[in-house]
Amino acid sequence: MARRKYKLDIEQEQILWKDRKRHLGLPISFTRYEISQTRFIIRTGFFSTHTEEVLLYRVLDMKLKRNLWQKIFGVGTLEIHTMDQTARVAVFKNIKGSEKVRQFLGKIVEAERDRKRITAREIYGSGFSGEIIDYDLDADGDGIPDYLQR
Repeated sequence: MARRKYKLDIEQEQILWKDRKRHLGLPISFTRYEISQTRFIIRTGFFSTHTEEVLLYRVLDMKLKRNLWQKIFGVGTLEIHTMDQTARVAVFKNIKGSEKVRQFLGKIVEAERDRKRITAREIYGSGFSGEIIDYDLDADGDGIPDYLQR
């Protein structure tokens, strides 16, 4: 009986940026961050790996935090608020060049929204408020409960 080799014809996306979580400015961590043209990925762990992936057009807002120690070591923490159900807030913790990464991510998020033809009306009408939406109260799907639309 001959063994069959299966080859998947999945095209790998080009990684535009990648880094690791840093301790004292050094990349000695098992948390890795990657940004491609359509998504960002957070991989954590050594023995068991957890991968979290979010499509860029689902990004709602970004916040950069830098305390004194982070400024001394040239790192920062980027909080990314998304419409994703599993990753409402994704955190790129202690990344090098955090201000440039925030600006870069903002540009490619806008480019991905333009490519997919998604407008702000579609994003903000999604009903995202940081809590679980009861869709039984919102029959028309505009993000506003029916009892408020009188």
